[in-house]
Order: sequence, then C-alpha cells, then structure tokens
Amino acid sequence: MELNRTQKMAMEFNKKIREKMGERIDDFCIVDVIDDENHRAFSVEFIAYNYFPIRMNYEKGRFGCCILWGNKSIELVNSQKWWDEADFDIYFKEFKEELELRIPDKFLISRGWI
Repeated sequence: MELNRTQKMAMEFNKKIREKMGERIDDFCIVDVIDDENHRAFSVEFIAYNYFPIRMNYEKGRFGCCILWGNKSIELVNSQKWWDEADFDIYFKEFKEELELRIPDKFLISRGWI
C-alpha cells in the first residue's frame, strides 16, 4: 500500500520524535488522517516517558501537542507552531522541557532520564 502525502508527513514526525526522544516515547498510532488537496490534517498519539498519553495534531500547516487527560487535554506550549517553518530541534527541546516539568524528578531519576 502506498502512503499518501499526509500519511508520509505523519510518518516523518514519528521518525523525528523517535530520533530526538529515543526510549522516552512508545506506542505510536496515526489517527484522523485527512488527505485532501485543500485540507491536510492528522494526529499522532503516543506515550511519553511511560507517564503521559500525548496527541500531536497537525492541520493546515499548524501543529502542536497536548497531554490527553480523560476527555480533556492539556496544551504543551511551544514556540514552533508552523510545520513548514519549524526548527524541530527547538520543537523537541521545548516539548521535552514541558513534559519534564510535569513529571516528578524521582520518577525521571529512577528511569535514568535526568
């Protein structure tokens, strides 16, 4: 099966985050793909730090992540908001910082992440 352009973008995000975050992330699932010439959107769900379920949303060039909390979500603030302009080194650095602020140091130390 050949992937469409939007699915390829989602796979590229998966590749980038695996390279930057390594064993800190698991269980990827690409969902809600819309591949229309005038409307591209997708979401990637995964587990970060074996602690938080995360959803990265992309729609019409803009993207961002949130922690899934039941039927609500908690935005993870990031300076990189536009896919085509994003510096993914900065994006993943800020993503990591936002998550580690919310996880107890004792947990991170026990896993060797700090």
